[in-house]
Amino acid sequence: MVIPVKDDDRELAACLASLAAQWTPPTEIIVVDNGSSDHSAAVARGFDATLVTETRPGIAAAAATGYDHATGDIIARLDADCVAPLGWTDRISSAFADDRDLTGITGGAVFHDGPRSLRRIGPVLYLGAYFVSMSAALGHVPLFGSNCAFRRSDWLAVRDDVHRSDLLVHDDVDLAVHLGPHRRIRFDPKLRMEISSRPLSEGFEGTVLRARRGVHSLTIHWPDAAPHRRLIERIRSR
Repeated sequence: MVIPVKDDDRELAACLASLAAQWTPPTEIIVVDNGSSDHSAAVARGFDATLVTETRPGIAAAAATGYDHATGDIIARLDADCVAPLGWTDRISSAFADDRDLTGITGGAVFHDGPRSLRRIGPVLYLGAYFVSMSAALGHVPLFGSNCAFRRSDWLAVRDDVHRSDLLVHDDVDLAVHLGPHRRIRFDPKLRMEISSRPLSEGFEGTVLRARRGVHSLTIHWPDAAPHRRLIERIRSR
């Protein structure tokens, strides 16, 4: 279990409490402190999580460092402001146990804060656009960084290729690109996560920045990983 964090001590406490309350708690929780000035590190220690420090700025660097330190066969990932519903870890474990050829699994989300009228429909609109656009560009299901898991063996195969120091890259998109059309990522509609409604509060500039980062995360891999080439490779791999 990998959780990147920067200045989210209260949110991290709620996240770790939700993991401790799972029917089958994770055997390993790695919190990667990416330069926090609050009590995030103390919170991680208070929950007996393994605390790792990453001085390079950006979630891509923090997440990759967390994956490097993971020792389990399956690496699950969520963000510090997430709250994992009961049964989340069991559903991930069952998915990989039942499908030995599965590389990664990902799912949707609901908001755990913000206006109640938007807690379900907001993520549908927000994530719907993400999954549709990224699936078309990748030629397969992308990973959603707040709610995903993948095999450690596959991470080790691509760890030297991901863009750890690129502050514009979406690390989940970048990882999905490198896992590539020859491996299989599955979307599970029942694998749900409770996430923060922060993306809706970022305003127009925040939305533009997210879109810019999404485009950048794809185009840095072109032309070799252009959509039509990935689709052809996906068809051949099947």
